[in-house]
Amino acid sequence: MTADIDKTADPQGAPPAGPQAIKAIPVRHYGRYVSALIALAILAAILYAFSQGKINWQAVPDYFFDDRIMTGVGKTLLLTVLSMLIGIAGGIILAVMRLSKNPVTSAIAWFYIWFFRGTPVLVQLFVWFNLGLVFEYINLMPFYKDYWSNFMTPLLTALLGLGLNEAAYMAEICRAGLLSVDEGQTEAAHALGMSHGKTLRRIIIPQAMRVIVPPTGNEVINMLKTTSLVSAVQFSELFRYAQDIGQISGAPVEMYFLAAAWYLILTSVLSVGQYYIERYYARGSTRNLPPTPWQRVKGHLMSFSSRKVTA
Repeated sequence: MTADIDKTADPQGAPPAGPQAIKAIPVRHYGRYVSALIALAILAAILYAFSQGKINWQAVPDYFFDDRIMTGVGKTLLLTVLSMLIGIAGGIILAVMRLSKNPVTSAIAWFYIWFFRGTPVLVQLFVWFNLGLVFEYINLMPFYKDYWSNFMTPLLTALLGLGLNEAAYMAEICRAGLLSVDEGQTEAAHALGMSHGKTLRRIIIPQAMRVIVPPTGNEVINMLKTTSLVSAVQFSELFRYAQDIGQISGAPVEMYFLAAAWYLILTSVLSVGQYYIERYYARGSTRNLPPTPWQRVKGHLMSFSSRKVTA
């Protein structure tokens, strides 16, 4: 920002009577304009290329609310929720074991995290699906007994492959959240006679949630997208149904775009939910929470209406 100050005196040579007004001249940022034009040009070129491609775009709205696609959306959401419940429950247990002073439980948790974080999800899914080569049948004594191939259904394979893998990542997230709480709070709780479990439930975990929630929200969104891998073990979800429709209708690429659009919608909804959950747990650390997007829009509308009435 540059400024020009009018320092002209009167014709008699006397100094000016008082401070003169500053004429502020904003600095021109030509680099921003050039980069914005380049970005818009690249975006326009990409859109033009897609518009000229041999893609039947009409197939996307035609099948967007197809019964098979909606069934796939429902199964994708169900698989995401169940897998995350397994992952969160397992992650909390593993985090507590990892922080335990017992070397055996701590080592077991470390080995679990090391193994599941070190192998790809797709490989784990195939391992679970083909464990019948190792265990011919499963025998739970008087409760259940059957061949492994009958027991390990595609749904169970998907839940175990996704949920147990997610538990390893959630364990590290939960461990980071627990370690973020000052140790003095644990000592104070123990001094008041609270047990270790009650201290975790009432003191540590509520404060750790502020650190745990943001990465957990990211894991939920990532889990929603990772469910597309379970089509490899014969479980039908959104991506598998889109593939099937594409093969039947002769528009496979168009159905990939349709599936991508649904994934974008679902992840956007989850992102909104994550925002409000983070806001809820931020109350203890922030005295004045920033306004939500809806509150900002409402405030702008009210200010615009008040200006209109005043005019």
